[in-house]
Amino acid sequence: MSSLFFSYSHKDEALRDRLEEHLAALKREGAISTWHDRRITAGDVLGQRIDENLESADIVLLLVSPAFLASDYCHEVEMQRALARHEEGTARVIPVILRPCDWQHSPFAHLLAAPTDGKPITKWANEDEAFLDVVQKIRAALPATHRPEIANPRSGAGAAEQTAVRSGPRSSNLRLRKSFTDADRDGFLDEAFAFMARFFENSLAELGKRNRNIEGRFRQLDGTRFTAVVYESGATQAQCTISLGDHFGRGINYSNSVGGTGNSYNEMLTVEHDEQHLYLKAMGMWMMGSERDAQLSAEGAAEYFWSMLIEPLQH
Repeated sequence: MSSLFFSYSHKDEALRDRLEEHLAALKREGAISTWHDRRITAGDVLGQRIDENLESADIVLLLVSPAFLASDYCHEVEMQRALARHEEGTARVIPVILRPCDWQHSPFAHLLAAPTDGKPITKWANEDEAFLDVVQKIRAALPATHRPEIANPRSGAGAAEQTAVRSGPRSSNLRLRKSFTDADRDGFLDEAFAFMARFFENSLAELGKRNRNIEGRFRQLDGTRFTAVVYESGATQAQCTISLGDHFGRGINYSNSVGGTGNSYNEMLTVEHDEQHLYLKAMGMWMMGSERDAQLSAEGAAEYFWSMLIEPLQH
């Protein structure tokens, strides 16, 4: 069994939890055990417990994000020791890129990152597919002696024949159609809306930090509506209300005004799906072209609406 150590920022705890959920099959197979600092119990010496588990880990997962790179403890303590063990050959370090950041100029940039091509998990149209990609790379990185074998009640020549079939050539076209319930669609939409609210709040704050004469103001009106206003030298330059609605099926609506009745909007995103995953699709009222046909993730949808808000200040 290989032991996995999560090195991460607590700001990324939700993404860490999702990755651990995707690792459940490897845990049940007895291939891995996992550890992170939330396993520390009352009375334990914090630094000592982290050091012990970092030193005994077979694989160290660096969960990379802007918060991870900004953390002195992650960078100076956990990452440095993990890379030293990697160079010694006593552990394997796998960078897992959670969110977009400047990781290509980090001390671990020479290591092959997951998911494929180092594309951040939050930039994938379907984040579950991104996590699956990470799990597959972790599985491939396990020592041969730690890779689980499929239970096989047969023995002798029959068993050898079955093993040969498992390791022989096979098709890569193994995806089957998935079905999605109303609950799946509603849950996906609610998560996307909650992500969008955090995205706008953080983006408005950062916009104000970077521009002396700009002030961004975010207001969460209730569980289904929030507003965003951008002021330039005290004057309103852009504003919007984003809400969950049911005009043409349940979706996320964008209105370029605040304080209205909520019955009018300038763009709408609805939940659609293909054979494999759920995604958001724009009706295309704001901009024609590729946006109308794009399959948007939560982050892609947030960027789309943010572009609508910020456009008046960029032209």
